[in-house]
Amino acid sequence: MHVLIKGRVQGVFFRAETRREAIQLGVKGWVRNTWGSDVEAVFEGEEETVKRMIAWCHKGPPAAGVERVEEKWEKFRGEFDTFSIRY
Repeated sequence: MHVLIKGRVQGVFFRAETRREAIQLGVKGWVRNTWGSDVEAVFEGEEETVKRMIAWCHKGPPAAGVERVEEKWEKFRGEFDTFSIRY
């Protein structure tokens, strides 16, 4: 799953909290800020677990103001061993 999270999502610990949530759920992949003030992420894992991660992204951490989450299901590649923050 490739997601783009829009709204007030930078400067509110969105990446760190996304990583914490993903690790807790056992989801692999990465998260990063975009140049356009959004947050982008890729999630790999069991479908139901990834859906839980997406549901979390719709609200984010307490200081976030998520306006929308663009979701794109992609073919599973199994390319990640962990969940990381990309810079």
